[in-house]
Amino acid sequence: MSTRVSGPEGPIICSRDELVAYLEQGSKPAREWRIGTEHEKFGFYTKGHDPVPYEGERGIRALLEGLEDRFGWDPVTEKGNIIALRRKDCAKGGAISLEPGGQLELSGAPLENVHETYEELRHHLVEVGEIGGQLGIGFLGIGFSPKWTLRQTPMMPKERYRIMVRYMPQRGRHGLDMMFRTATVQVNMDFSDERDMVAKLRVGLALQPVATALFANSPFTDGKPNGFQSYRAEVWRDTDPDRTGLLPFAFEPGMGFERYVDYALDVPMYFVYRDGRYIDVAGASFRDFLDGKLAALPGARPTLDDWADHLTTLFPDVRVKRFLEMRGADAGPFAELWALPALWTGLLYDKEALAGASALTSDWTEGERQGLRSAVPRLGLNTPFRGGTLLDIGRDMVGLALGGLQRRARLDRSGEDEGKALAPLIETLEEGRSPADRLLALYSGPWQGDIDKVFDTQAF
Repeated sequence: MSTRVSGPEGPIICSRDELVAYLEQGSKPAREWRIGTEHEKFGFYTKGHDPVPYEGERGIRALLEGLEDRFGWDPVTEKGNIIALRRKDCAKGGAISLEPGGQLELSGAPLENVHETYEELRHHLVEVGEIGGQLGIGFLGIGFSPKWTLRQTPMMPKERYRIMVRYMPQRGRHGLDMMFRTATVQVNMDFSDERDMVAKLRVGLALQPVATALFANSPFTDGKPNGFQSYRAEVWRDTDPDRTGLLPFAFEPGMGFERYVDYALDVPMYFVYRDGRYIDVAGASFRDFLDGKLAALPGARPTLDDWADHLTTLFPDVRVKRFLEMRGADAGPFAELWALPALWTGLLYDKEALAGASALTSDWTEGERQGLRSAVPRLGLNTPFRGGTLLDIGRDMVGLALGGLQRRARLDRSGEDEGKALAPLIETLEEGRSPADRLLALYSGPWQGDIDKVFDTQAF
């Protein structure tokens, strides 16, 4: 989740049209399209496999301070606590931030190709691995905390999370699990105009359950198998329905920036940031804020910064900002982290692949899309669909992406195109086994039911 930095307030919003224009300003020509990858991972102590608290000589704060001192990151602080790191003077930029339970997130820079994503991921893991190693901290890429209970999981000192902790249990059974015990990888994709945004949004929403099945990697809860391929995805099915889901209106005639703004205006807010502090307005609508009717801030009207903040607190399976966020995948090992941006780049940044994906999904009904989202967390690639399973759709999806990447023809130093990044997905489809299936086989086989082996064998 993004981190707000203190600074001058932006201009006051005077009309709904400005909110629409804000989104539309994300439009850019294809030559300027970029790929932004974000991924989360769980830190743990290599001895004992306990979660890492914020404070202490070997805590998360010490880790962030080590990254600052050794590698030149700029700290972002809140009430004296380092809560994020940025690199303003780095050509590739990027940021490191904290999720509620101490999950460490890399928000990557907008990059030109998937090869650059590989280098960014590798460089980041080298840095955190070096500092983490000195502190006895390891990192695990997995979709759901495999061992620790909610009570055992520490809370990071970010004020916005305190507001969410109070509000989330009112809107679903798994809001706190989502905050403290899930980890994801997502990719941010550009669009050229409103029509292109809608086409990519619809493909992204329809195929998001397939991506969830391909990257399913959270079969453990509280130290044992939970019966799911992606328990992270199951958690999202009962997390604040006001702001999650597949956005059925996106498939209706007339979909565009205005329709998304109208949706966002009525999604309840969490907070307003003023004078370096977060003001709890949870449950109020941005529409009321626009009219100066917030009870906690009588007469106050929002700025564009407030609007940008609010958009980050909406959690649909594909989120619209000044770009599109593909949000359906579990966190995983390095190869899967690299495969996700390759998958969506191949599908959405090549006209032929996008047209093929649109044709593949255009006649899917709302009931079918919702049915997939409901069934995939437990059944994964074995989810039945139209006389076959999602394994069949996965083959179509990856095949389209591979063709798109080959036509993009962005070559690395070895002369290979970006399609090489899809290798783990091709293996999954050939074997018919997801990452979760492989973990379960290890658990029941070589690990002999010892969940601690996941930390010993699967860490970065």
